[in-house]
Amino acid sequence: MNRFYSCAEPGSRETSSNIEHLLQKEAPGRISGLFEHFAPPCDRSAASAEHICHKMVSLIHTLRHHTDEVSCCAFSPALLATCSGDKTLRLYDAADFSELPFSPLTGHGYGVHCCCFSSCGRNLLSCSTDGCIMVWSLETGEVAAELQHPGRSPLRVCALAPDSSLLLAGACDGTVALWDFISKSLLRCSAVSEASVVACCFSPCGQMFVTGCTHGDLKIWDVDISLLHREKDAHDLGVTCCSFAPQFKVDGCCVEFRLASCGQDSQLKIWIVSQREGAAYVMTLLHTLTGQSAPVLSCAYSSDGDLVVSGSVDKSVAIYDANLGTLLHTLKQHDRYVTAVAVSPTSPWIATGSMDRSVNVWRIGDGDGITAAAESKQTVCQGKKLPGHSRLLPPDWSEEDVQSWLSEEGLEELVSVFKANNIDGPELIQLSKETAAEMGIESVGLRGRLLRKVEALKAEQSGSEAPDEFLCPISRELMKDPVIAADGYSYERESIESWIRGKNKTSPMTNLLLQTTLLTPNRSLKMAITRWKSSQ
Repeated sequence: MNRFYSCAEPGSRETSSNIEHLLQKEAPGRISGLFEHFAPPCDRSAASAEHICHKMVSLIHTLRHHTDEVSCCAFSPALLATCSGDKTLRLYDAADFSELPFSPLTGHGYGVHCCCFSSCGRNLLSCSTDGCIMVWSLETGEVAAELQHPGRSPLRVCALAPDSSLLLAGACDGTVALWDFISKSLLRCSAVSEASVVACCFSPCGQMFVTGCTHGDLKIWDVDISLLHREKDAHDLGVTCCSFAPQFKVDGCCVEFRLASCGQDSQLKIWIVSQREGAAYVMTLLHTLTGQSAPVLSCAYSSDGDLVVSGSVDKSVAIYDANLGTLLHTLKQHDRYVTAVAVSPTSPWIATGSMDRSVNVWRIGDGDGITAAAESKQTVCQGKKLPGHSRLLPPDWSEEDVQSWLSEEGLEELVSVFKANNIDGPELIQLSKETAAEMGIESVGLRGRLLRKVEALKAEQSGSEAPDEFLCPISRELMKDPVIAADGYSYERESIESWIRGKNKTSPMTNLLLQTTLLTPNRSLKMAITRWKSSQ
């Protein structure tokens, strides 16, 4: 029988006590230690896989608000969160995918790598190259707390225990830091790898977690950060992501979990993680999924554990039956690497983020139970698209495109004004405060909102085609004064100097010690950037 978790308040022991009662019923007196907090058993049916296989997957929204690559997506029952190399997080209503009033969230000094929701849905957490974890209030969009890695090492990934009692973060220096989320106090920080920790996730019981590193190992730890099991070279060339299935099975004195992991070897793997009472943990490879032709960067389970979704460097999204290991769907709508995938816990949504700066939202099935609000905002995949979803650049927009853009940005009251003045794309880009006043936009606040939206649009346009080698690896912004560091990589001078002043003596790219802090101007790169800018 399938059973699902209810949302527990952070730190609540209600979930644990229920689990303990069920385990004692399942195997009285035979399971102890870690098992005393485990969840109820869950059976699987092949019929559900057959049903899923016949469901259609359709693209319903494309969100193009980030100005740099999307690094992570996360769902709560009510919201979708995305984060990016542009240093921001964005929040959307999961019913109609309208952006929240206080979005975007700004506060990180460098690109944001990962984000996740607390179990009660009141907080969003994010981690960044700046070595900080920000805890955001979802009532106000304000920073509720800021946690710093003890060594100020860049953070690549973060995860919360299912009951939000513990917070885990993996760092570039090979350490993980563990906090008590309620008190925000650091419990311990320990080295778990010689390479960068780029993946981590808690088991559904919250009593252990898995880490993955760029050397390719997967390791299982208890919450005291004691090693329980090491799977050496789980992924050749490095692990990129890992995710536990929400359910697991108790069979007598044996507990069995399902773990998905992916890596630079272009494979998605499904593991059985099991332990018998008194014995060591064992990881058994169940499926090796090869439906994608390039490194697989992200993976996520559906809330029922029946599906696993992955995103790849080959620009595709793959949807597999997690139990049978069969490929159900391949989605190809992104223009660049798919860096992030997430599955809604309560609705038939999948979100995928990419280096093309977009987030696609997909619907699984025929949409039964989908709200009218979501249906009314559905992106039409035939005929003329909204400008936000169009491949046209703003200078090529027609008057109708501009009017649609105004509606999309929440400026519907200006549509009639722009229509009366025949404003098209080129005129929109040239819009100034004086022009807006001449058009009869008297409200100072409305005029200011309009001009800010236009400036953001111009900024997105100016950086949209910049070659990746022209962007600083730290700030992900177009370089003005590129310099070469001792690691052989080029950075914006201000960014790398700030990095070094922050007591980071290791390379932002390799995590190896910089032999010298001497910086050499990269004049040839600066000239190439200048030539590129003049050609735009």
